Amino acid sequence: MENVVELNDLNFDKEVKESNLPVLVDFYATWCGPCRKQIPVVSNIADKFAGKVKVGKLNVDEGQRKSMEYGIASIPALMVFKNGEVVESVSGLHSESQLAMLLHKYAS
Repeated sequence: MENVVELNDLNFDKEVKESNLPVLVDFYATWCGPCRKQIPVVSNIADKFAGKVKVGKLNVDEGQRKSMEYGIASIPALMVFKNGEVVESVSGLHSESQLAMLLHKYAS
C-alpha cells in the first residue's frame, strides 16, 4: 500500500482538497468486513493509477470530523475529488475494474 496515503482530519485538506491530481478517498473502518475486502482493490488501483490519481484512505473512527463533513453514512464509501470538490461518490464493495472505469474519467 505504498501508493496509498493515510488520511486524517488534520491532513485531509492538504492531501485531498489542495491536490493537483484527482484523489480517490476510501472511507473505511477496521471492523468493517466489506472494507477489509476493499483494501487490496484500492491498493491495486493506487499502483495502476500512480502519478495520475492520488489514492487515500480515511478511517471513519479516527477521522470523524471529515466523515461527518462528507455525510458518510455507510462504508466502504469511495469519493473522487477533483480541484478540491467531490465529483463522484459510490458506496459498497467495488471491483478493480469498476473503480478503474470510474477513475479513467478523471485521471491526468
